[in-house]
Amino acid sequence: MKIAVVVHGRFHAFDLVRSLIRRGVDVVVFTNYPAWAVERFGVPRVRVQSFTLHGVLSRIAGWISSKTGWEYESLLHPMFSRWAARRLSTEKWDVIHAWTGVAEEIYSDPEFSGSLKLVMRGSAHIQTQARLLREEQIRVNSLVDQPSQWMAAREQREYSLADHIVVLSSFARDSFLQEGIPAEKLRFLPLGTNVSAFRPTESVAAARRTRILAGARLRVLYVGGVSWQKGFADLSEIVKRSAGQFDFKIVGPVGPEAKEAAASLRTQAVFINKRPQNELPVEYTWGDVFVFPTIQDGYAVVIAQASAAGLPILTTPNCCGPDLIKEGVTGWILPIRDPEAFLQRLRWCDEHREALAQAADACYSGFRTRDWDDVAADFEALCLTGIGAHTGATPPSHV
Repeated sequence: MKIAVVVHGRFHAFDLVRSLIRRGVDVVVFTNYPAWAVERFGVPRVRVQSFTLHGVLSRIAGWISSKTGWEYESLLHPMFSRWAARRLSTEKWDVIHAWTGVAEEIYSDPEFSGSLKLVMRGSAHIQTQARLLREEQIRVNSLVDQPSQWMAAREQREYSLADHIVVLSSFARDSFLQEGIPAEKLRFLPLGTNVSAFRPTESVAAARRTRILAGARLRVLYVGGVSWQKGFADLSEIVKRSAGQFDFKIVGPVGPEAKEAAASLRTQAVFINKRPQNELPVEYTWGDVFVFPTIQDGYAVVIAQASAAGLPILTTPNCCGPDLIKEGVTGWILPIRDPEAFLQRLRWCDEHREALAQAADACYSGFRTRDWDDVAADFEALCLTGIGAHTGATPPSHV
């Protein structure tokens, strides 16, 4: 089976490709990262096709956009998709797995009618995402980054052109169903994480349990982009209303729209800028509880990381939380836009230390988080089944 992965950046594509290669699958990634950078993620250069100029232009355009509000997707996304289509046309592919936003020019080309065409949507249906973010903009009375009308129209054309839409969580899948996409069009592929990197040692887990039972101030951790989409309006309220009851650490880059709100919390929470992936495990080691009050996420890999790190999790239903958390055992699912619900649950954790310690134990010893090999195996099976249905023939083996 020969697979092309088309992605305008990195996202989770490099982790997937690396694991597919390890399984013996013939796969090539088409990206705007330089090949040497992709190689750092464990993908050999011979498996990489790079449109490096697009990556440079994207960074320049992103900087200009942050200053002027220029919407540059209508220029750069078709540029990348046309480049990928030209490169793809030199070979035959059993499967083309392209990210939304850069699939239209490929999937509109009859050249690829014989390939199984998958489109990867990392968030909820774009109309659901846009609605939630419009609502959030009104609520916080501040600009919230959200899909443009141009991008919404383009992605919905891509949904139609693809044989299947790959979604990452039950929340995302349900959003497509609610927007009228038939169930048979969707394919569910939960992601994973580098479990061995994030799983703490027994001594770290024991120290966390001892700390919880000793009544020390609970350490509440957040990891991810600091933005309105990730629920920072609610997180800031949780910190303020806690009145110093907990120690908060917020790890991740602060978005322009949240800088003022973040600055107002500097005396109540520790902020750490974006950390490289290989440095993140130590941040999870620090925590006792993980909070992630996101407004919408197609998956939120930080929840998988927190789960692998053995942390009880408080999050919303608008992400992969319901797929990963055993309610009341390894964490709790709380409503979006309800900081009081999060604060009440944190206070419950503070008052029920034995129950919280049991939750931490359950996270550490009784729950297995998916790793990237699991994801690759499921993706391979998804492709093989799809090829059979697409061609009406016996699908090829993976070797």
